[in-house]
Amino acid sequence: RLSCIRNNIWLACCGVISAGLAVLSSFGLMLFCGVPFVVTVANAPFLILGVGVDDMFIMIASWEQSLRRKEKSDVKLLLAETYTEAALSVTITTLTDVLAFFIGTWTAFPSVRSFCLYTGTAFVFCYIYTMTFFGAIIVLNHKREQANRHWLTCRKSSQPETKEPESEHPTSMFFKKYYGPFLTNTWTKLLVVLLYAAYLGVSIYGCTQIREGIDLRNLASDDSYVIPYYDDDDKYFSAYGPRVMVVITESVDYWNATVRLGIENCTQNLE
Repeated sequence: RLSCIRNNIWLACCGVISAGLAVLSSFGLMLFCGVPFVVTVANAPFLILGVGVDDMFIMIASWEQSLRRKEKSDVKLLLAETYTEAALSVTITTLTDVLAFFIGTWTAFPSVRSFCLYTGTAFVFCYIYTMTFFGAIIVLNHKREQANRHWLTCRKSSQPETKEPESEHPTSMFFKKYYGPFLTNTWTKLLVVLLYAAYLGVSIYGCTQIREGIDLRNLASDDSYVIPYYDDDDKYFSAYGPRVMVVITESVDYWNATVRLGIENCTQNLE
């Protein structure tokens, strides 16, 4: 916003800080509990940031919708109405994410278990901070606007104070007046169905072309003996291809020279 009073830069920054606090709380708790920190866990902050910023936008949008209802002027009523509209969406999103990652802790790979524990716990903290810390920040920002204070310095601004709620955001107006009616048109709905069918067909074809592959180093702890083993295997033996093993499933008299000779001949023939 161009207004030095209505500008919400600090509100957006606090939304990002809320997600950062969730990451710090999760990492601190897991490290305190002795959960191993592996390299894949370093990707968790990006997931938490995406969900945290999404929750932030939901909260701000619900707050502004509440502000437009002029009969609701009390801060407690405004915040209660904001949580009434936003909390359900935020809660369902958090529950699905937390369940998905905590189910991933059942895997046999220790590094994947650690990643899921760190990330799932971070989602829980992200929800807690959004419902508490960020809600308080919204109220403080509202009080700053009501006091006609500058967004950066928080000093009284020379700009005339306005008590009227801000008009609807242009993006919201676009989806409400143009995109919504366009999408509900009969021909548009038919086109969407055809596009989805084409997308589904391409996706199914793509799934048949996927090749499985994973760097096994990433599935081990940082101090595991497996990592130097795979490094040496790749450095010294990668040119030879996969190993071929011959398994004898019956009892063999290895002390018999004739039997040993037969095994050697069999190995030579295979080679």
